[in-house]
Amino acid sequence: MKVLLLKDVKGCGKKGEIKEVANGYGQNFLLKNGFARLADNSALSINNQRISAEQYHAEQALQAAKADKQKLDKLTLTFEIKCGENGKSFGSVTSKEISEKLAGLGFQIDKKKIDCPSIKEVGSYNISIKLHPQVSAKIAVTVVGA
Repeated sequence: MKVLLLKDVKGCGKKGEIKEVANGYGQNFLLKNGFARLADNSALSINNQRISAEQYHAEQALQAAKADKQKLDKLTLTFEIKCGENGKSFGSVTSKEISEKLAGLGFQIDKKKIDCPSIKEVGSYNISIKLHPQVSAKIAVTVVGA
């Protein structure tokens, strides 16, 4: 029996795959529990449409990430942190603060995607941002004492 998997099934395959399974396994487990459907022409055409839609959306996400990368590479963020008389800082610049400042500029970037060590000293830093699995951007962060 040929079935089209609708969900990932351990030991059988991943979603969207067409598998040849035993009749009893297919009837009594996969079809009954909604993990698969018979691999007829309509199921195959629906699966092909789903695959092409996923590819289209993945390509659109990649193009958007590349466009954001070009904008971010030119960007410089400036932060002020309080410093004592001897130049010792009382605070730090974190990825959360960088994310909030980028949100104010129109970029919605999760703080977990910003590769930023805790910045505790005055100076200039290059910070890496993971926009997409294939695209990373670098922004310049300048920290000045207040």
